[in-house]
Amino acid sequence: MRKKRRLYLMLTSIAVLGLAVLLVLSALEDSIRLFYDPTEIVEKGIKPGQDFRLGGLVATDSLERHEIKGAMVNKFTVTDGNETVDVTYEGLLPDLFREGQGVVAEGSMNSAGVFVATEVLAKHDENYMPKEVIDSLKKRGEWQRDKSAKTKAGAS
Repeated sequence: MRKKRRLYLMLTSIAVLGLAVLLVLSALEDSIRLFYDPTEIVEKGIKPGQDFRLGGLVATDSLERHEIKGAMVNKFTVTDGNETVDVTYEGLLPDLFREGQGVVAEGSMNSAGVFVATEVLAKHDENYMPKEVIDSLKKRGEWQRDKSAKTKAGAS
């Protein structure tokens, strides 16, 4: 009788613990994802002031640099092929930052719908770009490596 009672208590404890973990994970579902692409930002309607990471490709011919009161202000657009998000960043951009290349920016949206970056990380290929961003770009047909592979396959 005593062993049965202990077994029931143990099984009940495991079930309660499992339920608690499930509830915590479901409550944090949106917070667990670290990277959003421009389409997800538009679809989810992310609120101004909410910190997150934006990942995608820097749109061609979108980079503008201005010096305002002695500070370098960079404006550029991040795209995933479907949607675009304007980004501003005050400071020096990484050496690998190029138009048409992958980028991950940390920051938040302002009330005008512009992403204000506090940090910009330039990525030059899939070995360094977060898997979530690569998967998102591939799903939308915007991943450069896929395009170059198709071009090479069509040429041979």
